[in-house]
Amino acid sequence: MSLVCLALHSGCADSDEPQPVAATEPATETVSIDGSFPRLLGDHFDGRAVGQVALDWSSKPQVAWTLPVGAGYGLGSAVNGVYYQLDAEARFQGGVEQLRALDFQSGKELWKAERKFSYQDLYGYDNGPRGTPTVAGDRIVTFGVDGMLCCRQLTNGDLIWKVNTKSKYGVVQNFFGVGASPLIHDSLVIVPVGGSPEESQQVAPGRLDRIRSNDSAVVAFDLQTGEERWHCGEDFASYSSPRTATIDGKTVVLQLARNQLLVIDPDDGKVLWQYPHRASILESVNASMPVVKQDEVFISECYQVGSALLQVRLDGPTPVWVDPPSRRREQAMRCHWSTPVLVGDYLYGCSGRNNPDSEFRCVQWSTGKVMWGDASQIRTSVATADGKLVVLSEDGVIEILQPNPERKQVLHRYDFGDQLKAPCWSAPIIVGNRMLIRGDEKVLCLSVAAGSDTK
Repeated sequence: MSLVCLALHSGCADSDEPQPVAATEPATETVSIDGSFPRLLGDHFDGRAVGQVALDWSSKPQVAWTLPVGAGYGLGSAVNGVYYQLDAEARFQGGVEQLRALDFQSGKELWKAERKFSYQDLYGYDNGPRGTPTVAGDRIVTFGVDGMLCCRQLTNGDLIWKVNTKSKYGVVQNFFGVGASPLIHDSLVIVPVGGSPEESQQVAPGRLDRIRSNDSAVVAFDLQTGEERWHCGEDFASYSSPRTATIDGKTVVLQLARNQLLVIDPDDGKVLWQYPHRASILESVNASMPVVKQDEVFISECYQVGSALLQVRLDGPTPVWVDPPSRRREQAMRCHWSTPVLVGDYLYGCSGRNNPDSEFRCVQWSTGKVMWGDASQIRTSVATADGKLVVLSEDGVIEILQPNPERKQVLHRYDFGDQLKAPCWSAPIIVGNRMLIRGDEKVLCLSVAAGSDTK
């Protein structure tokens, strides 16, 4: 796969129709890359641009540099002018996971760390890593598709410690391997593991209905040593990544596990409470990350139960609204792998499991009312920058939207399908004036021209 960097240019026309796109040349200007994007969906788990300046979206982004990438689906992290990309290559000895550090300005490789691994997807999907590296201080932590958790030195990629969570906790392979990204909180590395006792090890991979849990739905490791600090949760791993939130003045960890939302005290690993949320279909998965607004938490899946908005306290949740199970046409939002973004009192994101039944929607946060859907029939991911929505379809089309609960207001539309091979499943990453998007064989780095501060 490859990385490509594009440059955007000025002026946002206030129009509901995509604007004409002129041919562009590779960007040559120096661009701002101030700000850090140290983990999946950024520092605040919301997909917002960092180091933000006014951006000019009026002409098609230009390619600043490209990076070929191997197997996997995720984009990376960006800290202090360096971009970190995790993917894998198939070699004659087997798979090799590679973590690369790149100069964000030029795309030049600064260092590369490799490890051999073995993983075969049960459904014939890509065998590379799905997650995003997480950076804290002088450490970078990756969670491989095979369950290997690695902590490396940020400056050169040297391995500090690793834990094979699959073998250590007896993980019975699920449908698509490990899909979550690590959470670093204080001195802890927190990941969903979902192991099973010895008697479950003889069960065939994917038969999660026949195995038992060994209280390792979520495990915390010491960032410095890799030693386990705590484990908790009678559940299995999902593809959703853990995040923090503040409830009643206390920091907690939210993990949408296979069967339920777990709310965990990171000090000791105690599960404070749990809220069931999963379809009864064996192959159903939870993959999007919870969205938080003050004392409310939104969770969603696409197979059967849809979404729920919970008002949360340390002693438990109170549902604000809950989608009717198994009544797909009446459900507010059905998130698959993409996490929606919240702007004011409105959620914007992709609803639907597969392309024929998928669309980009606006849903009122407080009521669950669907304000509009675009009937696009294609899956998308979304980020926000400079007061705009940046929507990437899985076939490489970018739409710049004005957040508007009344209608889908498209300002500009750019097609990168000729440069990116589907699927484009990662949400765009925007740091300063640069935007990263990824397809099956490339990442594009877009260098965005600064616009006027006047809105």
